[in-house]
Order: sequence, then structure tokens, then C-alpha cells
Amino acid sequence: MCGILGVVSQIPANQLLYDGLQVLQHRGQDAAGIATLDGHTFHLHKDNGLVRDVFRTRNMRALKGNSGIAHVRYPTAGSAVDHNEAQPFYVNSPFGIVLGHNGNLTNAEELKKQLFVDDLRHVNTNSDSEVLLNVLAHELHSKSKGMRLDVPIIFSAVSGVHQRCRGAYAVVAMIAGYGLLAFRDIYGIRPLVIGVNETAQGPEYLIASESVALDTLGFKFLRDVAPGEAVFVDFHGKLYSQQCSDKAKLNSCIFEYVYFARPDSVIDGVSVYETRLSMGEYLADKLKRQWTDVQIDVVIPIPDSSRPSALQLANRLNIPFREGFVKNRYIGRTFIMPGQAMRKKSVRQKLNAIGVEFRGKNVLLVDDSIVRGTTSREIVQMARDAGALKVYFASAAPPVRFPNVYGIDMPSRHELIATGRSDEEICREIGADLLIYQDLDDLKAAVRKINPAITDFDASCFDGNYITGDITPAYLNAIEALRGGGKPVDDDQMELDLAINGASM
Repeated sequence: MCGILGVVSQIPANQLLYDGLQVLQHRGQDAAGIATLDGHTFHLHKDNGLVRDVFRTRNMRALKGNSGIAHVRYPTAGSAVDHNEAQPFYVNSPFGIVLGHNGNLTNAEELKKQLFVDDLRHVNTNSDSEVLLNVLAHELHSKSKGMRLDVPIIFSAVSGVHQRCRGAYAVVAMIAGYGLLAFRDIYGIRPLVIGVNETAQGPEYLIASESVALDTLGFKFLRDVAPGEAVFVDFHGKLYSQQCSDKAKLNSCIFEYVYFARPDSVIDGVSVYETRLSMGEYLADKLKRQWTDVQIDVVIPIPDSSRPSALQLANRLNIPFREGFVKNRYIGRTFIMPGQAMRKKSVRQKLNAIGVEFRGKNVLLVDDSIVRGTTSREIVQMARDAGALKVYFASAAPPVRFPNVYGIDMPSRHELIATGRSDEEICREIGADLLIYQDLDDLKAAVRKINPAITDFDASCFDGNYITGDITPAYLNAIEALRGGGKPVDDDQMELDLAINGASM
């Protein structure tokens, strides 16, 4: 998962981009980068680390110009943290372009071969984002025939990108001498929004992964970038847009609402906070149906994403809601830490139990989801150590049983606690007395309750339905091998699992 920003401003863009990255830091903590454009000259600084650590005063002073793009990253599909893969990426032929990408191309290896053999382009890193940049550069060259660009040519090039690239991608790119380009894959899997700030000198435009960046920087939310759509802002502040695919259909990533997005963001017309409240209501109703004889004394959220769901669940069940864990906010998020041993070690550094809220009570812990199970197991044990009589566990999301290939770092089935296990077996694995999961239909209903116009989602990590239609057992095994996630899964068994769960093959 990554966070991206692009701006065409009336003032120097460096501080705007830096401040925007700070509020998108939750989308990636491994690397950060900013590229600005001053006339026809790009200024670029990027490195591994948090935003506050990557940029010093001297770096900010060197980032001149009133327009630019920015990126925060953590590696997807199990790729290593390599400073050479920090974004934005730059290419100088045939036009100077810098690009930042959120998502994952599922046909990156195929495209890399095409670029080398047919397009005579060389890719220097293992990043699919550099592949996407070179595809865009080639399409711009091909559609312009080496001449100057105009807006129709730029949009035609994006159409070419859509025809060649598969997977998930939300993109911001700056083309030297022309302006800011942004576009979203034909399924709209990864989010992208547009904002405007009217000034005396003219309008400023900001494009970002989440609306929270617009709010904090003083931009008015205009709308989401539509699936398959391209948006172009020239340096005079004029905004152009065009649908660049006749196959576009919104399939928002439902895991954005569960976990990744900030609660104060609005994605595809849906308030993330309201959705999480609604998740708690549906989960409470399921609990009332299935746990009629279970005595619960207190509902405790596992900070932070689960708090709205836990609060609404407690209200609906008329059970006291309490904060039982204190979070150390100076420890990185365990979900995106690269090693299982490091992840396990960090849990008790990150959370500490408030003993009085557990001692002598039957406790219901509520989390946003259970992915690997390591954190859940540790937290259940912490609750017992704090004196809980019974520890029940509720997940606001369904079981994560399948790899995610669209930009979320959970590609290996061997790392997913729910793969090949029943709910009862998972309950035993995490050490809880009872475990209840959200139903997928209820999760979808929680989002549709806020925006009924959304009919379809990418929920592949829950149901194995890969909407791009190109994910095979061989592809998933290749990702797993790259990650070092253990022995490959049997192809026949994988075919059966995917077929049972309605996957597109």
C-alpha cells in the first residue's frame, strides 16, 4: 500500500507536498519521496524512512517549483525494502516524466519483457511502478509520434496504458513542460481524489490517495477520479478529464474501509468512519443471533482502526465500552513490519493492557481484521495476563483466506491464519474462548449503507474472486516463492479453492 499526491499550485509546492505526505504516512512507512518541477527542471529527493526522517531543511530548499508529486511507500508482493525502489521514478525519454504509483501490476513481468524487446526500454529496478512509468512514456511517444503533446494525445496514451496494464494502479505523474497527469485503473481498486483551492492568482489543484490530505491542506473536495478516468491539470490551472476505457466499472478495495484508510477520509462517496460504525452494528446483530447464552461484561477495542466498530457494537448490545489497551504511538504498525519474529516482538512494545478493565471480567476484544494471527494471539494472552476470566474475540472483517495481489502486503497463503482452517481452529490458534467473524455480505452492506450506488467490490482476500481475471495458481505460487513463504500450494487444490469461492480465472 502506498500514498500519492500531485499538486499544481500558485505557491512553492514543497511544503504542501511534505504536509500532505505527513497525513498519508499511514499508507507507507518504508520510503518517501518528493519531485517538484521548476520550469523544465525536475528536483527530486527520496529515501527509505518516515517522511520526517527523509526530508531535512536542505532537501526542502532544493525542491523548487510550484508543482510536483509525492509518494510514501511500503513494498508490496513481498519485495524487499530497497532505497532504489523509493518513488517517484523518473524517465527522460521522450518527455521528462516523474511518476508515483499506488497499487500492483499483475502482469509486470510480461510488460518488462515487452519493454525490453519491443519498446527498447530498460527497467532498472524490480518495481512494477518503474514498469508502469516506462509503459506510459512509450505510449506518449507512440501517440505523439515524437512531436509535441496535447491533451487528447495524453489521454490517448492513458488509454494505451489501460490496454496494456493489468492489476491495480492509482497514478500521479508530472510531464515537464505540460502539467500534472493522474489516472486510475479500470476497476478503481485503489482510491484517488481531486481537490481545488481557489486563490486570487487562480485555482490550485491537488490529487491525493485520500480526502484527508485535501482537508488538512485547505483544498475543497471536488470528486473521486473515476475508474479508467484520466485527469490533467496544466500549469495555467486548467483542469481536463476524460474516460479512457470502455470497460471501466468501480470495484473499490473493501479492505480500505476495514483497515487502511484513515477514518476521517471519504472514498468513492463513502465515509470510512461511518462504514466502520456500520460494521459494528452488523457484527453486533450476528453476535446476538449466535451467542445468545454468552455473558459479556465489557467490550474493548484493539487500537486504533477497530474503535468505531467496537463502540457501535457495544452500544447496540448495551454492554459497557472501555479502552483496555494503551498504544505506544512511537512504534511502527505491526501489519507492515517485514519479519514475523519482529512483528511478534513488537506487540507488547506497542500495546499495554489496563489491568482494571480486564481483571475478573468476561471480555470481548474487537479488532478490524485478523490477518496472520500473531498479533491477535499475543493480545489474547495479554488480556488473560491482565486477569480476564474469559476472552472472546470479534473481527469486523471476514476471514482473510486468500492472497491479495492488488497492492496489500499479504501475498502468501502460508502467512494467513484463516487459510485451510475453520473458525473453531482459528479460535484455538489465537487462544480465545470464542471467535466470531463478520459475514462478507454484511461487510459489503455496511459500505453500501453509506453509498448504495456501489454495487461491486474487490474483496479478493476474503472470497478469492480476482476481478482482473488473470490470477492463476501459478501466479500466486510465484509470488509466494518470491516472498519465501514456504512450499508452493498444489495447483489442483488452488484451482479448486478459487473455483469454489467464485474466482475469475
